[in-house]
Amino acid sequence: MSLLSSVVPSLSRTASPDSAATAQESARDLGPTVKPVYDLNESTDGFALTVYLPGVEHAGLEVRADSEAFTVIGRRTWKKPEGWTPLYSESDQSAYQLVLTHDNVLDLDKVQAELRDGVLRVTLAKTETVKPRKITVS
Repeated sequence: MSLLSSVVPSLSRTASPDSAATAQESARDLGPTVKPVYDLNESTDGFALTVYLPGVEHAGLEVRADSEAFTVIGRRTWKKPEGWTPLYSESDQSAYQLVLTHDNVLDLDKVQAELRDGVLRVTLAKTETVKPRKITVS
């Protein structure tokens, strides 16, 4: 770990080898997956993650957080009506999968998530050890 990453930890958009193996095992169960569109914003207290999951309801959503990765899996619940032939489809009906790795900077007990109208909003709190502190100079 470099000095910069130990001073300024952050969420990574690439998977570590261990979390990548876990994600691949999950992907085998899901079949083909699509990486959803998402926004990630950092503040001094934590991260705000917004994941766009059209067609996903509460029953088809799985959110996992561990010491290395934050994973979102969304299965679409819409089924094609019998005898219906689409003329055009904007998206594939594959499941969504997003894996974000981190440097153990998240307080997993304070993670909050809300799904409304296919938009997942997650608040990821930072641990107290990585939050900035004011230092008094004598």
